[in-house]
Amino acid sequence: MSATITSILSERVQSLSESETLKMARMARELRALGHDVISLSLGEPDFDTPDHIKEAAYQALQDGYTKYTPVPGLPELIKAISEKFKRDNQLEYLPDQIVVSNGAKQTVYNLCQALLNPGDEAILFAPYWVSYLEIVKMAGGIPVEVFAGVDQDFKPSPEQLEAAITPRTKFLIFSSPCNPTGTVFTRQELEAYAAVLAQHPHVYVISDEIYEYINFTHEHVSIGSIESVKDRTITINGYAKGFAMTGWRLGYMGAPKFIADACSKIQGQVTSGASSFGQKAGAVALMSDMEPTYTMREAFRERRDIVLSLLQEIPGIKTNHPDGAFYVFPDVSAFFGKTDGITTIQNADDFCDYIMSNAYVGLVSGAAFGDPNSFRLSYAASEEQLREAISRMKSVLAKLR
Repeated sequence: MSATITSILSERVQSLSESETLKMARMARELRALGHDVISLSLGEPDFDTPDHIKEAAYQALQDGYTKYTPVPGLPELIKAISEKFKRDNQLEYLPDQIVVSNGAKQTVYNLCQALLNPGDEAILFAPYWVSYLEIVKMAGGIPVEVFAGVDQDFKPSPEQLEAAITPRTKFLIFSSPCNPTGTVFTRQELEAYAAVLAQHPHVYVISDEIYEYINFTHEHVSIGSIESVKDRTITINGYAKGFAMTGWRLGYMGAPKFIADACSKIQGQVTSGASSFGQKAGAVALMSDMEPTYTMREAFRERRDIVLSLLQEIPGIKTNHPDGAFYVFPDVSAFFGKTDGITTIQNADDFCDYIMSNAYVGLVSGAAFGDPNSFRLSYAASEEQLREAISRMKSVLAKLR
């Protein structure tokens, strides 16, 4: 970048990393343009369409004239539906004035970091973590504090690790369950153990990202906000992208203590204002109507998970846990580090993913972007045929490494 351009751009944007998932998607498009048959397993996007009854609700809203600005926190009917959903599914008591609807759960995370973090404040991230947590914390002037657990811990930090990471500057803990990128699901017992630690530190809030709630193969989704000792300090994030296959609708929401909800609404009012009016009308219908399409999608993902795990186990050197949710596998590939095909030497997960893309034309995402340089993320939000072909190609090119 030239000195002139550098002087114009802010230090903030120059220090900002490009989203690794979007970078791999771009590489896949470029290789396809060159004529290569690329199978992209990098994006966290269901390959299902939005259920018809939700689309029909949006059509009806358009016909009914819902094409204008909405209140910044959201339409009253959607906020009411979200409040009822929290109570029904999560045993959470968020009143309507504690709920804010945003243009996707990602904006909710951004709003929260802007509302809660002063320069130098610390935010604890359970690692591996979703790529954007780190960068959004940094954009707000916060200091990310990573608490790491690898595949041998099922990617679940111990309560002792959490305790050791808390300081007087800690503002909040943020994590997802089911987890992106690992597929890990925290049990009630595990969340209660974290809550017991946090109960001793009343200055620390909890941000629980539950966007994958409905893609949970354990049949027990537990919200940490339902635990008495931390319920008044928990912000619960959710949305429509994953469980309802509504990624392009950009619709997310949160429940939070009222003063935090008010702060996030204030920020959003200056940045984007409310989410789309007809999308919100459809969102209310989604939460209050037939969930069968969501459950059908979940079972399809469960079947794909089992296929992917079975195929990966046939590749020597790949080590996986048994993910209980989301649609990702996050294998440890450190056994390949130092190996070479005579042209390329694998030193880390970045090299591993580049090697797979260049030789097998399969798009993966390096675990380094998620806080684990020993692993990669594979999204099985793809057809069974694509998954089988992709892993077959991976097996062939990895066999060339010595």
